[in-house]
Amino acid sequence: MKIAIGCDHAAFQLKEKLKVYLQEKGFEIKDFGTYSEERADYADYGHPVATAVENKEFDFGLLMCGSGNGINMTANKHKGIRAALCWNAEIAELARLHNDANILTLPARYISEEEAKKCVDVFYSTAFEGGRHTERVKKISEF
Repeated sequence: MKIAIGCDHAAFQLKEKLKVYLQEKGFEIKDFGTYSEERADYADYGHPVATAVENKEFDFGLLMCGSGNGINMTANKHKGIRAALCWNAEIAELARLHNDANILTLPARYISEEEAKKCVDVFYSTAFEGGRHTERVKKISEF
């Protein structure tokens, strides 16, 4: 599985840890930055990740910023992107099951490394349930 990953300065440390964690699990990762804790704007990293997932160059994305909100909003500006801001494993699982989310967004300042790993594990191992959720998901892109 190929995952595009990106963050701003507030999430740099968490991104680096999750990048290694995912690589050790056999995922192919492309890091779109940022590459330090120096101040950076989340949109500069959210757009390239969302574009890469939108263009089907990657199976999924992983985005992070301090609260998760800004980078999540950025990604969701892209057609076909369903970025989900998740703070625990149950929310991450439901994002995949019911919403067919294709980008996991984490709030780096409000989630532990352990919980972030749980979110990553469940998000990338859960399939979309389909069924009654299919029509709902289609309506996201209709507007």
